[in-house]
Amino acid sequence: MTEALNASRPPASAADTLLEAAGLHTFYGISHILHGVDFAVRTGETIGLMGRNGMGKTTLIKSMLGLVRPRQGIVSVRGVDMTHAETHAIARSGIAYVPEGRGIFPNLSVRENLVMAARANVKGVSEWTFDRVIHTFPRLGERLNNGGAQLSGGEQQMLTIGRALMTNPDLLILDEATEGLAPLIAREIWGIIKAIRASGIATIIVDKNYAAVMALSDRSVVLVKGRVVFSGESRELSDNPDLMHRFLGV
Repeated sequence: MTEALNASRPPASAADTLLEAAGLHTFYGISHILHGVDFAVRTGETIGLMGRNGMGKTTLIKSMLGLVRPRQGIVSVRGVDMTHAETHAIARSGIAYVPEGRGIFPNLSVRENLVMAARANVKGVSEWTFDRVIHTFPRLGERLNNGGAQLSGGEQQMLTIGRALMTNPDLLILDEATEGLAPLIAREIWGIIKAIRASGIATIIVDKNYAAVMALSDRSVVLVKGRVVFSGESRELSDNPDLMHRFLGV
């Protein structure tokens, strides 16, 4: 297996590391999915997590969030060991997850989906208020009384992201943010992600639109068969067509 390629940027320090995984080995039954994965995201940093289908991206996310328990390795948030913490405790440490498939509550209205998630951040501050979310997602403001099941796919994705922002996270994890969306709606979602990044929230982005991911991310991490094969500045990857083809097939 090819060893990870690293950019010249120094590794994250303990002071600015928000979420870190060290030496993660995760299994599904007897299937060994993650093979000693190291991963870290700094405060305010945007990372593109990339790889072909089935390479372990979602498993890595779920392993860091306690949704899947790694058999070996350590997960820490701001230097605190959270390897065995419950998922709700990890979420309340300032991490929000927008999963593949969205996961909205179809029997609740748009307003209810948003308000139910509202809470201050770990410092007790609520920068992302209901009004700010509606301003960011004007489509949702037009549909506040509609049930979640009455929304289009793009509107459901906006609702899921808006609901995550209502928790005032320090880190937002987006798994396949534009999957299945029409190109026009996908562009709108990318614009929203760009605004979220500009607000200072750290972001992990998983999406098949590699060009859009790299354009928005500070660093890229590529997985191949559950191993990190590239970790470095996104520009280094996007400017190297051989690496793009080798690791991503493009």
